[in-house]
Amino acid sequence: MATVITINATNPGSKRLRLRAALCPLLALSVAALALLTLPLLALAQNTPQQTLVPIDGDIRQQFELISSDSRVVDALANIQAREPDTIREQFRMTEIPAPPFQETRRANHYLEQLQLRGLSDAYIDSEGNAVAIRRGTGDGPTLLVAAHLDTVFPEGVDTTVELRGGRYYAPGIGDDTRGLAALLSVIDALNETGIQTRGDIIFSGNVGEEGRGDLRGVKALFRDFPEIDGFISIDGVRLRRITTAGTGSRRFEFVFSGPGGHSFGAFGLASAIHAMGRAIAKIGDLETPDDPKTTFTVGTVAGGTSVNSIAADAVFAIDMRSNDSAELAKLEEQAKAAALEAVAEENNRWNNGEITVDFKLIGDRPVGRTPSDSPIVQVAALAFDEVGIELQELGTSSTDSNVPMSLGIPAITIAGGGEGGGAHSPDEWFAPGDSWVGPQTAFLTILALVGIDGLTPALLQRAD
Repeated sequence: MATVITINATNPGSKRLRLRAALCPLLALSVAALALLTLPLLALAQNTPQQTLVPIDGDIRQQFELISSDSRVVDALANIQAREPDTIREQFRMTEIPAPPFQETRRANHYLEQLQLRGLSDAYIDSEGNAVAIRRGTGDGPTLLVAAHLDTVFPEGVDTTVELRGGRYYAPGIGDDTRGLAALLSVIDALNETGIQTRGDIIFSGNVGEEGRGDLRGVKALFRDFPEIDGFISIDGVRLRRITTAGTGSRRFEFVFSGPGGHSFGAFGLASAIHAMGRAIAKIGDLETPDDPKTTFTVGTVAGGTSVNSIAADAVFAIDMRSNDSAELAKLEEQAKAAALEAVAEENNRWNNGEITVDFKLIGDRPVGRTPSDSPIVQVAALAFDEVGIELQELGTSSTDSNVPMSLGIPAITIAGGGEGGGAHSPDEWFAPGDSWVGPQTAFLTILALVGIDGLTPALLQRAD
C-alpha cells in the first residue's frame, strides 16, 4: 500500500504528491473510499512549510499554476535537468578563470561571450565592469534584474583548479558564486528553448564587487543605470534551502591615526600613533551591542609604524560594523568613532608633545533592507520551491547584492543556485552536484511568474509608478 501515494515527507503540500492508482490494487476502491483516504492529505496541503513561512495569495497561486502546468514550461524544466552536466562543466570552466576583487575582467569577458552565444547579441560590459544583457518583453510588463556575482574573495595568485576528491569537487570560489553564474546561464537556455515571449523585460548580469571591499559596487551601478528596475533576484551560492528576504547592513572604516613620529629613545615623550590606536581598539572592544537586532563589530586588520625603534607616526585599523537595524548600526558607528577620539585625547594628554589625530575613512557601506514576506516576489519564490520539491526552511537575513534594492524599497530576494557545498571563502571550498538542477529550475519558474507570459498570465511583479 505504501506505493499508492508518493509524498515529499518534509513538504506534504508539494506537487510531488501524486496518486499512482495504476500501480496498485487501489483501483478496486470505490470513489468514495478513495476520497476519504485523501482527505487527510488535502488537509495537510493547506498548511505546507512554505505557507507557514509565506502567506500565499489565491490569485498568485492560480497564476503560478497556469505557468507551471504549461507544456512549454514543463518541457523546459525537464531540459534544465537533462542539461545539468553541461551547466556543471561551464561552472567548472568559470571557476578556473580567477576573479579577485577589482580584477574580474577576464571572467566578465568570458561571461559576456556566454551571453552572446545564447542570442543576447546586445550584451555588453558596462562602466563598472558588469556583464549585462537584456531580454525584451512585449513592453507591457515590469523590468526584472537577475544577477550573479563574478568576483570571489580570493586574491590574485590563488590556484583555482578544480579537483575531484572523495566525490566532491574542490576549488576556491566553486560555489560562491560561480554556481550562481552557471545557474543563470541555464535559465537563459531554458527561456530560449521555450520560445516564450514574456511581458516584462529581463536584465541578466554577471556583476562585480559583491565580495569584501567591492562594496556592492556592481549592483549599485546597475540600479544607477537602470532606474526603471521593478524587482531583483540574486542567485548566490549553493544549498537551495532558504529565501533571503532581509539585508544585514554594514559600515566599514579605516581609522587612520597620524602624528609626528620620532626616535624611540631620543624623541621619547612624543605621543605615538600606534599607542593611540591600541587605546582605541581596547575601548571599542568593550562596547556592548544588542543581540536583537543582531549588531556586531570587529577590528579585522591593523598596520602602522616604521621600525621597532621608532615612535609611530602612522597607524591604521579596519573595522567592520554590522546590524540588521539601521538605527543600531548608526549608533554603533557613533560609539566607535567616539571611542577613537577619546583614545587620541588620552594619548595626547599622556605625553608632553601630543599631536596625534584620527581620521575616519569610509571603505564600505552596505545598506540595511527588507522585502516583506507577503511580497509577490517572495510568494512566487516559495511556490517555485514547492513546485520542484524543495522544503523552504527559512526566510533569511544576510549581506548580499539584494541589500541595495531592498534599501530602495524595490522587491528583492536572494536564492541559491543549487547543489551541495561548503567551505565558502576558504581554500577548501567544495561543490557536489546532487539534484543541483533544482537551482535553475526554481529561478526559471520565479522569473516567468514575475514578468508574466504573453497570452497566458499577467506579470505578478508590479511596475513602479
